[in-house]
Amino acid sequence: MTSAAWSTHAIELKPHSVIKKFRRGSREDCEREWRALTLLSAYAPGLAPLPQTTDLAAEEPVVVMSRLPGEPLRGQLLGEQQTKALAAATNEMYSAVPADALAKVPVRPGQQHELIAKIRAWTPRARPHVSTEVGQAMDRGLDWLARSGLEYVGSPNVPQVFGPGDGNLANYLWDGSRVRIVDFEESGLSDRPFELAEITEHVASWVDQPLDVEMFLDQFDLSATERARLPACRRLLALVWLFLLSFDDPQHPRNPPGTAERQAARLSRLLGRGSRAVQG
Repeated sequence: MTSAAWSTHAIELKPHSVIKKFRRGSREDCEREWRALTLLSAYAPGLAPLPQTTDLAAEEPVVVMSRLPGEPLRGQLLGEQQTKALAAATNEMYSAVPADALAKVPVRPGQQHELIAKIRAWTPRARPHVSTEVGQAMDRGLDWLARSGLEYVGSPNVPQVFGPGDGNLANYLWDGSRVRIVDFEESGLSDRPFELAEITEHVASWVDQPLDVEMFLDQFDLSATERARLPACRRLLALVWLFLLSFDDPQHPRNPPGTAERQAARLSRLLGRGSRAVQG
């Protein structure tokens, strides 16, 4: 999960390559990017940019990769073809890395315990300053979180996969026939329910042109344990986004007015509907 407000890199587009320069102190982000590109070039060629060169030791670490064709899905009206292509690309990525290689991949940042810790830290700062609607949704979400048991669960009892760690539809490029994936600085070991929630609950999936969540999720053959975990992951990510959106500076907003209130309504529906899909 990322927001441009905390962007760790700068991008330079060349005709046939992309130079991604990370800020000082972001070597781990650069390492994750390079690891992901290397793994996917070996096990899912064509799905992501090809790794070309890297300088991990530089003061501002750099990754150079091939430039992919296509336009970001964010902001586009996604029909059945694009939605199924998005699911196909993510399915390919989740299944691409074999178990022996996956065993060497570190857990991605921003997993559930890290997010829960952030929520606990954010609450006293955010709660007194939000609107009534947002505050009530926060309270409902915090009450659910306290009862969910997520804080006391170790590794989830679901298959592990390689995940990009960022559900922003701007990182999924549509070339007219297929979807390819970019931006892996938050990538690592994860699970399908958590990664799917990253996509469905990201603000980019509903603030403008909403993703058809039901159609998207229907493309995945989830096990019973994965299906049971998915609603909790969606609720957790939706609660995180409610906090993130509540921090939007009204003098320099990153999103349209009322976005936090819309997210409050989305979270309330998720809390009330269980695993049923939520639209924007």
